[in-house]
Amino acid sequence: MGIVRYLRQRIAEADSCVDEMAKVARTHHGIRRIRYRYRDDTVEVEYDPRRLSAESAQQAAEPLLRELGVRAPDCSLRDPQQGVCAACPSVAQHGKRWQVNGVAYRALFDGETLTIEQENAPDEPTDRFLRRVKAIERPAPRWQSRAFWEPILSALTLLMIVAGGLLRWGEQATLANLAYAVAYLAGGYFGVLDGYQTLKERRLDVNFLMIAAAIGAALVGEAPEGATLLFLFSLSNTLQNYALARSRKAVRALMALQPDTATRLTPTGAETVPVEELQVGDRVLTRPGERIPTDGVVLQGESHVDQSPITGESVPVHKTVGDKVFAGTVNGNGVLEIEVRAPATETLLQRILQLVEQAQEQKARTQRWLERFEQRYALAVIGGAAAVALGLPLMGWSFPDAFYRAMTLLVVASPCALVISTPATLLSAIANAARRGVLFKGGEPIERLATVRAIAIDKTGTLTEGKLEFTDLVLAEGASEADAWQTIADVESRSEHPLAHALLEAAQARGYTPRPVQRVDAVPGKGIVAALEDGTEARIGNLRLFEDLAIPDAIEQAVHALRGAGKTAMIVWAAGRFLGVAAAADRVRPEAAQAVAQLRAQGVACVAMLTGDAAPIARAVAQQTGIERVYADLLPDEKLEVLRQLSAEYGAVAMVGDGVNDAPALAAAEVGVAMGAGTDVALETADVALVGNDLNNLPYALALSRQAMRVLKQNLIFATGVIVALVILTFAANLRLPLGVVGHEGSTLLVVLNGLRLLFYRPTSSR
Repeated sequence: MGIVRYLRQRIAEADSCVDEMAKVARTHHGIRRIRYRYRDDTVEVEYDPRRLSAESAQQAAEPLLRELGVRAPDCSLRDPQQGVCAACPSVAQHGKRWQVNGVAYRALFDGETLTIEQENAPDEPTDRFLRRVKAIERPAPRWQSRAFWEPILSALTLLMIVAGGLLRWGEQATLANLAYAVAYLAGGYFGVLDGYQTLKERRLDVNFLMIAAAIGAALVGEAPEGATLLFLFSLSNTLQNYALARSRKAVRALMALQPDTATRLTPTGAETVPVEELQVGDRVLTRPGERIPTDGVVLQGESHVDQSPITGESVPVHKTVGDKVFAGTVNGNGVLEIEVRAPATETLLQRILQLVEQAQEQKARTQRWLERFEQRYALAVIGGAAAVALGLPLMGWSFPDAFYRAMTLLVVASPCALVISTPATLLSAIANAARRGVLFKGGEPIERLATVRAIAIDKTGTLTEGKLEFTDLVLAEGASEADAWQTIADVESRSEHPLAHALLEAAQARGYTPRPVQRVDAVPGKGIVAALEDGTEARIGNLRLFEDLAIPDAIEQAVHALRGAGKTAMIVWAAGRFLGVAAAADRVRPEAAQAVAQLRAQGVACVAMLTGDAAPIARAVAQQTGIERVYADLLPDEKLEVLRQLSAEYGAVAMVGDGVNDAPALAAAEVGVAMGAGTDVALETADVALVGNDLNNLPYALALSRQAMRVLKQNLIFATGVIVALVILTFAANLRLPLGVVGHEGSTLLVVLNGLRLLFYRPTSSR
């Protein structure tokens, strides 16, 4: 009876979420709108505070939260073909309407959020609350999931086929037929469900073809072959769903990183609250070993934080006052007080989660073409089978022989392997990349990245770390190093410029503490002028700041030499004399040169640097990274012109940038690749994001995309070849149905297994 209850539940389940939400709305007229978000399993209730108190609204929603909690594990997994939740609202429910006591309600579903709302609700203030379903979730029994029953039904089908064969051999025809009937029911159950859903939408798919072929096989006395067909088809679907489940593993792992609650600090003490209630500006306390609940900035304390789930850094990162932290990372051995800088729905973790989900839903060009092709092809196969069944008798064939040939054609010509090959391949590649910290926005960027022949890379924040650090101090003749460092400490402590921070940090590291100054004046584009405590003047800046003074040749030569080496040079002057030249530079990422070398080894024809920085600095970075082609002093629109030139010369071009000032170029390139840790624009504009800011993942992504396209081409060529060969053999060699079943479903199994190989793919250079 357990399976009967389950099957009944599956039939009724499509309306359950809508009905449960509608029930709450019907019984509490003060509720205006209920939203259930499948992505993060949260329910938002909007209510009229004049008709319903906050406590009453939450009590009204409590049964709904429990009911959705039972269904959430299935509901959060969407149908890969429909792009919507397979276990909850159907497409047909979009726009469903009903009236209760004169109040009109409607259901809306966009593939991610199911909404029940009042129609024509008055424009009056409302309150709302957000509650996480899984906070009170009762885990659904595993036996209620399709993932549990599909392999069991496949095994039962095989068992009944074997039993039917033994019974037939023992001349127990009635029992054999009963065994084959059970095999049909078990092997065809999910195919019938899926085929029925598509038929309701006036579409045909391979499920319909397989069920029709199996029924036809039974009609011509080949029930064992029909049962075998259903078993192999069920087994191939089980393997495909395994591939999809593996690709969703990254999403579930990311969802598990988000803590449910946080310790919020208030004037009256600490309180434990759901993370959804945290507001920007709140202060939260994170103890040793706890996951950080929010994106924010450290206000007090210091600790080492394991950021590997978010940024991919293998070594815990030291965090102290002023440092950024990310939701989902693990606090080490210290206590941190953190100021919230982003609501729970807008943290880097949530943006990554959303990006991975979107990638799974976005279909590649090949997949979209195959789905359009599948509809026309299915009609052609059915028409061809009908023509054979009805036409061959007119040519003298007996109807049973003609019908048998038609059923064989229906089996061997079905495009199962073609249709399954693309999602199985590309979703496996997406899952592989996500584990490495490379986020593809769907299958199409994989296709396009595989064609890239040239790569343009931004300098600041991409090839370099985007943070200046002190490099040199060249003293003037007769100047004291102590005087130079003390002047740097005094003057730069009053500046907010990144260069000033780098020089001040170097001075303090050498034991120099800033002293009070009387006055500080920043001179835009030149430097800073200060009146020191003893009344003397001090300056730190570029050559233009000293145009009114006679600059010694040695100082000027030092400035030009440092600039030529790709560094930013600043003259230090105090009390009427030149003390020296201090320099700082943006540090090149340690993996940049290796990444460029790997790209060249993979056959990329051109690796170019595009930067708005000065040419000497750009050339210095290019020399360190092995880049030969440099475009410097570029404005954002000029980067677009360079991309067009590279495209005309080499073909498809990828642009790699930090996602802020490079946004136009990222959008215009054939493939935009963003260094994605913490930048909104990076995750929104680019096609691919390198979450951990590791440039070595760029050649990894390129190698993976090329391998994915090789596997996809293998699958398409193999599947097409098998179909053509089997169709020819059906007419030229009187191919028997059992061999047609084995050939057709065997090819389907092989393309699925070939696609699954990408889950474990590693380029040779990364092993």
